[in-house]
Amino acid sequence: MSKKIGAGMLLATMLAGTVLTGCSGSSESSGKSDGKIELSFMFRGQPQEQEAFKAVIKKYEEANPDVDVTMVITAPDQYDTKLKAAIAGRKIPDVFFYNPAQVKAYVNSGVLLDITEQVEGSEEIKLDDIWESGVDKYRYDGETLGEGAIYGLPKDLGPFALGYNKTMFEEAGIPLPDKDKPYTWEEFISVAQKLTKDTNGDGKMDQYGTGFNVNWALQAFVWSNGADWIDESKTKVTIDDPKFIEALQWFADHQNKYKITPSIGEAQTLDTYQRWMKGQLAFFPVGPWDMGAFKEQLKFEYDLIPWPAGSTGKSATWIGSLGIGVGSTTKHPDEAAELAMYLSADQEGQQALVDAQVQLPNSVEVAEAWAEDTNIKPENKREFLDIINDYGRGFPAEHTYTAEWYDEFFKNIQPVLDGKQTAEDYVKKAQPKMQKMLDAAIEQEKQAAK
Repeated sequence: MSKKIGAGMLLATMLAGTVLTGCSGSSESSGKSDGKIELSFMFRGQPQEQEAFKAVIKKYEEANPDVDVTMVITAPDQYDTKLKAAIAGRKIPDVFFYNPAQVKAYVNSGVLLDITEQVEGSEEIKLDDIWESGVDKYRYDGETLGEGAIYGLPKDLGPFALGYNKTMFEEAGIPLPDKDKPYTWEEFISVAQKLTKDTNGDGKMDQYGTGFNVNWALQAFVWSNGADWIDESKTKVTIDDPKFIEALQWFADHQNKYKITPSIGEAQTLDTYQRWMKGQLAFFPVGPWDMGAFKEQLKFEYDLIPWPAGSTGKSATWIGSLGIGVGSTTKHPDEAAELAMYLSADQEGQQALVDAQVQLPNSVEVAEAWAEDTNIKPENKREFLDIINDYGRGFPAEHTYTAEWYDEFFKNIQPVLDGKQTAEDYVKKAQPKMQKMLDAAIEQEKQAAK
């Protein structure tokens, strides 16, 4: 192990904490036999995703009988802890999921292997058929993200679309949303209020317009209002921008002024995800990873539409991603890179994951055909592709060396959501704390690059 790897391990584990979400600690071994190449694959996922990846690994082993893959399977809320422990113990998995916000830290600390040669030299992988924005998340030339060597391939791109309960609209006699033209904020509130109802006359609301989680939905409204958490130079925290304050206050007003979302007490009784699943919400975010569960469990029709647009007049939302990286300490770099490529871009592997409805196709060509397939619900799956091609973007922390500054924003946000503190008061107190953390991250990056 090089001195750089050894010295970088501690830094890498420190930096990993706030960026990844993920892993239930169970391990599965495919059964070892002498003479075979042994690879470890550490990944996370909800139950449907876990089963899909188990099946894909089985296919890989059948096609590569000289390789045994040990799967280290984890649930999303435990992955970070387990990956950090593996790195700290110098037992980096041969192949593993990681967040694009970790690229800089993991490259600088020697955790990731440069797999450019294997990817570009592969006869099976068509690099120009994988979403360019997905591959670029895992490129780094030592200075600029999105350029240079490849340190992983996308597990997927996860555009966060807005879903609506089509059945609820039809039963209420409300015109269905336009799939091409976003609601204005005012239009969205108006429709959501009409669909917030006490359906049984007991004085309590039985269905609501929506129930957004601030960690995953606020971005859409801040960005569509022309604001952001960070400036273009990626060195200044900009949450004190009046347009940001306006978006945050509008988000909080969903509960306190417009009454279109359950209160925190009501959400604790039944969280908003479960309310959506029971058909009690008109609007709710949908990711490609939800499609398998929704197909099996939803008792109503749903579809996808653009997010409501703020002052810019344009929708915005985020595109999540996980990378499939190769550990720098692997004893089998070529085979590990081949497994990563199979999971990301092999047609057989991709088709198995797409058929399980746990992700979008990484292949642009396959994704186009998938979007037009009327046998796969929801109908307007093209909204996912529109997000990738048009109005989606990565999380703010993907552009900085650590994510602590960004995570800090959400730590004490609840009083704003409950109407006990104004958005303006909150950002004035939070901005200096966040800026201090960002400054520290910038300094860390400079030191790591030396």
